[in-house]
Amino acid sequence: MTAYRELSTDYLRANPLPFHENGSGKEARGRVLVISGNARVPGAAILAGVSALRSGAGILQIATSASVAPHIGVAVPEAMVVGLSETCGGEIDPANTGEIVSLAEGADAVVVGPGMMDEDALRPLVMALLAGTKARIVLDAAAITCLRGKLGSLRGGSSRAIITPHAGEMARLLQTGRDEVEREPLQAAHRAAGHAEVVVMKGAETYVVGEETWRACFGSIALATSGSGDVLAGILGGILARGTDSTLAALWAVCLHGEAGRMLSVRHGSVGTLARELPDEVPRLMANFEGVHTD
Repeated sequence: MTAYRELSTDYLRANPLPFHENGSGKEARGRVLVISGNARVPGAAILAGVSALRSGAGILQIATSASVAPHIGVAVPEAMVVGLSETCGGEIDPANTGEIVSLAEGADAVVVGPGMMDEDALRPLVMALLAGTKARIVLDAAAITCLRGKLGSLRGGSSRAIITPHAGEMARLLQTGRDEVEREPLQAAHRAAGHAEVVVMKGAETYVVGEETWRACFGSIALATSGSGDVLAGILGGILARGTDSTLAALWAVCLHGEAGRMLSVRHGSVGTLARELPDEVPRLMANFEGVHTD
């Protein structure tokens, strides 16, 4: 059995997020690009984008389908929203790949995939991002599964890919059965880790495989709700943009996400939490970790 370390809040307090001095500009906290284009699930871009800001990123850009771009811009007025031509299914057309890669070149972290489902439309974009940008890239949802049979692409170019699969997505990526992944999630994470810089294997127990292997038990039934994964991807993107090491960023994101779910379940009960409520808990949690008193 592969050894792992147990993630604790004490470890994170001893390994804090980057400190940003008063008076520093928003550029100092980094730029996040969220790529989330699906006319049927426009909320995924909102969840990921707001989560990136709530975790401390200074600048947010969202690349999305043209038909929903104005609505997302109103919902997230802090973001620059780029509307792109879309497929007949309402997702970003692969013809926009060049423009998106150009946007990614100016970002410190890129989050791609929340809410997206069309693997064929997404694959050319993901492969171009992996091959053509130096930013750390968080792959979520179909941005992971579109690479099944092409695991080597995760190490393409100079990109550093972080993947955040649940058991079903990991099974598709590795071309194996979901039951096998659920039975041996850590083994599956290690298989994928031979290609990605960091693997966040989501579940009741989340495994983070990067420079070391970690197990995080911050999960809550409150997190088992639509959009929760989009929030985790956004938190991770925001922390990466601030300049945090990839493995440490993943550990912080998993903890903040899990603790946000725990806090909401204490207040509202174990079920019924909405994913949109999770990001608002993150600043308070970060302040508490830093020893700043909050009411």
